[in-house]
Amino acid sequence: MKRRNLALLVPLVLLVLGGIGYYLYRHLEPYTETIEHGPSPEARANPYLAAEMYLRGRGIRVATARGMEVLDKLPSKGQTLILLGTRENITPAQTAHLLDWANRGGHLIVTAESLWDEEEGKSGDLLLDQLGVQQFLTSDLKEKEEKKSAALDGQSSAPSQDHSEGQPEDNAGKAEVEDQHPDQASSADDNAAVEADPYPNLTKLYLENEKAPAYFDFDTDYHLLDSKNLAYAWANSSDSTHLLQLQQGQGLITVLTDNWIWQNGQLDAYDNAWLLWYLAQDSAVTLVYRADGTSLMTLLMRYFPQALLAAALLLVLVLWRNGLRQGPLQPNPDRSRRQLEEHLRAGADFILRQRGQLALLQGLQRDVMRRARQRQPGFDRLPVAEQWQALGRMTRMSVSAISQAMRPYPQQRMAVAEFTRQVAHLQSLRNAL
Repeated sequence: MKRRNLALLVPLVLLVLGGIGYYLYRHLEPYTETIEHGPSPEARANPYLAAEMYLRGRGIRVATARGMEVLDKLPSKGQTLILLGTRENITPAQTAHLLDWANRGGHLIVTAESLWDEEEGKSGDLLLDQLGVQQFLTSDLKEKEEKKSAALDGQSSAPSQDHSEGQPEDNAGKAEVEDQHPDQASSADDNAAVEADPYPNLTKLYLENEKAPAYFDFDTDYHLLDSKNLAYAWANSSDSTHLLQLQQGQGLITVLTDNWIWQNGQLDAYDNAWLLWYLAQDSAVTLVYRADGTSLMTLLMRYFPQALLAAALLLVLVLWRNGLRQGPLQPNPDRSRRQLEEHLRAGADFILRQRGQLALLQGLQRDVMRRARQRQPGFDRLPVAEQWQALGRMTRMSVSAISQAMRPYPQQRMAVAEFTRQVAHLQSLRNAL
């Protein structure tokens, strides 16, 4: 009966498994899924890593520097220096060094970091203040233009209003209709401007022999003004200027409103990467990540090397003096005079250092118990109180002295006098057995 049921059950199970497999084969489809693990640790540590790799991929030699010290050894001819770090703490001497480096044929790319203060007549950016490049908020420019246009409209409407008082009513109506024509014309101009510029928020750079401009997504909240009219090339959005190029002696200076378009997450947007290549082509590139002044150690090494050397030698002498022994060296003892007592003392000292006081005391207690078992069979089976009484009879010592010597000792370290006293009690007890 069982074999018959088993013979029926096996085909049924195979039939069910075959049906499940056929259903899965008909309805399941393999697919490929891409799991994004985010940027690598190198990309998180360096926001301009993609820019470096892009330039190297285009055959441009790229070097990086952590400070302005790179200018001391960097040639000017055939070099492009891009300052990516803040320049708020740059010194006048470093500013003059940058301008002199550009004068000798280098290409300097900087970012405007401060807004122009009209009351003080400066922005605080030593480099751009000397070049006459001023940065404004685009909203402030719009407000100024609106106020200026309102003032011009007020001046032009005053005489026309006085003239219309002496006109008939039909002429007054005609003048009113004529006043509406400029608004209609301006709206038509705006519509034409929108049609002509479909991307007003993008910055456009027009090149010769090119039908379409290059597009970049600079921050349109900022505007660059060439107050000295020295720029020979620029790139604008609909309301503001975001790139200026000025000739500086034999070299070139490029001023940007922001350089975040070259960071890892923005380099591939629009023509941002192309602009980086266009500005750095036919030259070697050096990226400076910190331009906030020279470090104190660098200044000391540059101007006071002898003082640093003297301080280092003084430190070595002080360490050597303090490292001397506090007294003369003891001579090595003669081997012929060493005795067994010295070896025993040295072994006890070693055990004391390695295992502590408790190990020595417990070793003496074990010796006492071993000798007591030899003198009285069955000693270890007696209760503790009877063991102490038996030890008193065998050694003729008081039970209190035996209990003080044979009791368990605490884990904490004893005083030297207490440890010596306990050792003496245990040795006397052991010697008496």
